[in-house]
Amino acid sequence: MKSEDRLYRELQRHLDKETIGFPETPSGSDIELLKQLFTPEEAAVTALLTFRYEPVEQIQERGEKSGRSREDTERLLDQVAAKGIIGYRKKDGVKQYRTIPYLVGMAEGALLHPSPGLAAAHMNYLKDGAFLGKFVSTKIPQMRTIPVGKSITPVHNIGNYDEIRQLILASPGPIVIFDCVCRKNAALAGNPCKNTSRKETCMALGDIAEVVIESGRLGRQISKEEALETLQQNQDDALVLQPSNSQEPGFICSCCGCCCGLLQLHKALPNPLSHWATNFFAQVNAELCTACGVCEERCQAGALKMTEGDTCPAVDLTHCLGCGLCVVACPTEAITLKQKATETVPPRTGEEMMEYIMANRQ
Repeated sequence: MKSEDRLYRELQRHLDKETIGFPETPSGSDIELLKQLFTPEEAAVTALLTFRYEPVEQIQERGEKSGRSREDTERLLDQVAAKGIIGYRKKDGVKQYRTIPYLVGMAEGALLHPSPGLAAAHMNYLKDGAFLGKFVSTKIPQMRTIPVGKSITPVHNIGNYDEIRQLILASPGPIVIFDCVCRKNAALAGNPCKNTSRKETCMALGDIAEVVIESGRLGRQISKEEALETLQQNQDDALVLQPSNSQEPGFICSCCGCCCGLLQLHKALPNPLSHWATNFFAQVNAELCTACGVCEERCQAGALKMTEGDTCPAVDLTHCLGCGLCVVACPTEAITLKQKATETVPPRTGEEMMEYIMANRQ
């Protein structure tokens, strides 16, 4: 094996031991993807990271046999962090780095500014299937679905982590908006979104937003008012609100069923709600329903179906995300959101979520 290929294999095996994993594939698509993401030097230094944030000094101790100076290690880590493919933050003025999952994490950062060949390498790796098997096997998911604001009523008595307005207002900032990676790449492939022509729909908050601002290439800072206005537009365009699965989310994606890889996977799985987090489901009042079909058209999860002769749509509870898009669009107010009997409370922070995923690896 060439020394360069050995570096990438060592990185693949290292990443496969972290949180979600990065499994080897018979076709070699795993190595081809890593070559698109990392230079050999970057691969070597990334293999020193763990899923926990650590300062350069601690990382350098693991790589002391490499002969690389501390300054070179920091330079390389900054270089990789600028690509959006490792975790990075400043805490009390000290730089810290960590590995992040391929999804949700590395792919989104890299595909905002893809190198030639990255999109094809990404699809080849996902098509091999090994990674997606690991992605859906975590004890808790990385993302969850929260309902659009107008679909929630006082009777729901929900926690702030299920209410988008409160999440934005409670965020210490900053907030950054950037292009939806899925929608952007679908359009480049000749498959424009059926819901909206807008690309700037997804947001980063807090530490992740600070990294985006520092990079100067992934997005732009916005006010809380603009964030709320954008999220309202996203809801009007029938986009599903999917923040990271923590009470203090690091990002909020707004997803469509035609472009979002996760929602496409959701629709393809026989029982996706065993892998997704949501506290609500839709319920149709047959007496009020006029069978207009608006809800079926708005549903991004394929959970509302009407067949010829039906007087109202059936809700597939194995697929309903409880996003509320059907509720706000129903002209006769025949659909309501119901809370599930058992509430799913997300971890407090993204770090706690990753600790839990790592501790419960299948």
